[in-house]
Amino acid sequence: MLQDLPSFWCLPAAQVLDQLKSSLQGLSQAEAQQRLTQYGTNSLKQKRQSHTLVLLLNQFKSPIILILIAAAILSSFLGDALDAVIILAIVLVSGLLGFWQERGAADAIQKLLALVEVKARILREGQLQDIAIADVVPGDVVQVSAGDSIPGDCLILESQMLSVDEATLTGETYPVSKEPGVLPVETGLSQRINSLLMGTHVVSGSAQAVVVHTGKLTEFGKVSERLKFRPPETEFESGIRKFGYFLVEVTLILVVLIFAANVYLQRPMLDSFLFSLALAVGLTPQLLPAIVSINLSHGAKQMATRQVIVKRLPAIENFGSMNVLCSDKTGTLTDGTVRIRSALDVDGNESQQVLFYAYLNAATESGYVNPIDEAIRTHQTFDISAYQKLGEIPYDFNRKRLSILFAKESDRLLVTKGSLTNILDICTSVKQADGTAVDLEPLRSQIQQRAEMLGSEGSRILGVAYRSLTTDELSIQDETNLTFLGYLALYDPPKSDIKGTIADLAALGVTLKMITGDSHAVAASIAQQVGLLKTPILTGAALQKLSDAALLHQVNQVNVFAEVEPNQKERIIVALKKAGNVVGYMGDGINDASALYAADVGISVDTAVDVAKEAADIVLMQKDLDVLLGGIKSGRTTFANTLKYVFMATSANFGNMFSMAGVSLMLPFLPLLPKQILLTNLFTDFPEMTIATDRVDQEQVTRPHRWDIRFIRNFMLVFGLLSSVFDYLTFAALLLLLHADPAQFRTGWFMESVISASIIVLVFRTHQSMFHSKPSPYLFWTTIAIDIVTVILPYTPLAPLLGFQPLSIEFLLVLLAIVALYILSAEIVKQLFYQHLQV
Repeated sequence: MLQDLPSFWCLPAAQVLDQLKSSLQGLSQAEAQQRLTQYGTNSLKQKRQSHTLVLLLNQFKSPIILILIAAAILSSFLGDALDAVIILAIVLVSGLLGFWQERGAADAIQKLLALVEVKARILREGQLQDIAIADVVPGDVVQVSAGDSIPGDCLILESQMLSVDEATLTGETYPVSKEPGVLPVETGLSQRINSLLMGTHVVSGSAQAVVVHTGKLTEFGKVSERLKFRPPETEFESGIRKFGYFLVEVTLILVVLIFAANVYLQRPMLDSFLFSLALAVGLTPQLLPAIVSINLSHGAKQMATRQVIVKRLPAIENFGSMNVLCSDKTGTLTDGTVRIRSALDVDGNESQQVLFYAYLNAATESGYVNPIDEAIRTHQTFDISAYQKLGEIPYDFNRKRLSILFAKESDRLLVTKGSLTNILDICTSVKQADGTAVDLEPLRSQIQQRAEMLGSEGSRILGVAYRSLTTDELSIQDETNLTFLGYLALYDPPKSDIKGTIADLAALGVTLKMITGDSHAVAASIAQQVGLLKTPILTGAALQKLSDAALLHQVNQVNVFAEVEPNQKERIIVALKKAGNVVGYMGDGINDASALYAADVGISVDTAVDVAKEAADIVLMQKDLDVLLGGIKSGRTTFANTLKYVFMATSANFGNMFSMAGVSLMLPFLPLLPKQILLTNLFTDFPEMTIATDRVDQEQVTRPHRWDIRFIRNFMLVFGLLSSVFDYLTFAALLLLLHADPAQFRTGWFMESVISASIIVLVFRTHQSMFHSKPSPYLFWTTIAIDIVTVILPYTPLAPLLGFQPLSIEFLLVLLAIVALYILSAEIVKQLFYQHLQV
């Protein structure tokens, strides 16, 4: 096998390429396709086919349903084959309905995820191309730079100041330097400096490497089960899971008691057993997972129309519940197009030499693409053909500077640009206007004061420095004794409509907080221009001195964090969460990954570096807060529609528990046959499947909502008892007023149960009157269609098979009156219920 190179780090690069049947030009397209077929996709996930099969089987995995199927089969052997077939058919149709809906939801999500998939830059037949990481194969030659994810276990062919974050695999806190070479076979994982490992990412520098192992044969793949940490459970997921368990437990207890009571009353044991199992199926909220999945996928599709791609569905609820949004300023609060405002010497005069040296540095850097270097390159072009690049020390987030060594004839020139403070730290002299160099220290405070003045105008200030060298080799030790040349003032104007956007966010109950690495002065200027609330500005230096308890006390009162170090972003996010907020974080850089993971909902953009897109829950196709506004509203709509089913299921189930438990003990016959209970359950499923398309009242979108299990429990008790009252009223009318026989009783209660359960969704779907808040056409017409089928069914040839009997007009009028009275009562009780909450 090509991948049979277990110790590739101890082999020369030429030998590894030879054994992989590859070359420095990469593979041919035909060979790559053949290897993809042979070795499969470069993924640790299940294949699509198995996922589909699992999804289908999951519809029938409930122990109650499995026991019911077994009991129905047993019943057929005991002479009741027709009833058994009907029961199995209803269970199958119900399962297929759920499968069809969830499969459609899954397909839609896969198509959306394809829009934001992470790609690798691969050499194929000597040509660079971007392909999905899943399509990378052994023998591919890959090029990586800062921000890129490593697409497989690779051997480095060549590198330039390469630094990789391997914390995922080795636990190493700091980035590890990497370079080509041959290592002993016994070299441990964390010491393999000539290897790149899947699941890690590049922090700085660049490299070319050959892929040796992919998928489950990588080091990451071998320990994937151990490393596969499940994303933190959202509050909504936890609430649904716990409440679902609660309902199942209560239902099972009642079902066991009902079965025991029916046996005690000497009713047929098999009938009693089937009745109890069917009751359990009908009463448990078995549709809850499907409804949640359908609602979330529908929400994801709606958000996609607003240029918001959801990578992790449960994050939609957090997106809607979010009340604090943290973001950098560039591209969100500002236009995202950096421009050069001025290039100044140490005295504050315009300087072409500062601009030229900055251009020389920016035009030849080979790190990751960034807007600052792009702004320098496009502001003014210079002829730099006389300069030959000899070496580079890439930018990183600790040094905050970029150094490049040039040769011009016999001279060697080191040019460095970066954060002003970090540039001054490596300078010992200053070049004056007359060309002479003087000692830095007497001028340091003057230089910093001028930078603060420029910063107060909204400019970001970089320093430019230089040094003559006598060597062709560049090392980080050469970044000393430089001469400070001058300032580069950059600006990124605020978006023209950003004030309105921030006001719109506030109207939705979302507070925007700016977290930036820029200076206090720049942050203050931008905050003032965009209309952020006037609050104290907390700097990274001040943050460093605060204890966690002190930060927790201050974090809600601060809306602008300036001069923040990358590792401090996560600390701010964690403090905001501990302070009781649902926190979103928007980031697109290498240093944003930890904050994206820490946030309740991580938000990135399609143009972000790989590691940021992988860490994000939600990816914006445009870096724009207006896009976020639409996404937040869609998230809240999805949350509200999911709760509609929860309200309906909990109240109806709770009411039916008492109704079924009581009447089954009082009647000399089963109130509903098992197949009738299952049919009731199936019919009420149809309208509920369309809840995802429903309209949502404006007040449910204008503020964040969170899972409130106490509220839902109270809702269940109030409306469950109301439902039970009208069930017993139905029983009394059928038995005492209409003197119904068993078949008529079952037919009447079936009609009342299905019609009332379907129409009550129209009541529970809104806090307003059901006559003022219109449902979606899908929900309304599905409800009407099911009600019509329910009324007609007892008059069709199927009625005898299902145990139904045609009812006279008197029955229908009485049942209609009870349903109407129930709906009217539910409307009145609903208004009183919500009014009580506001008191």
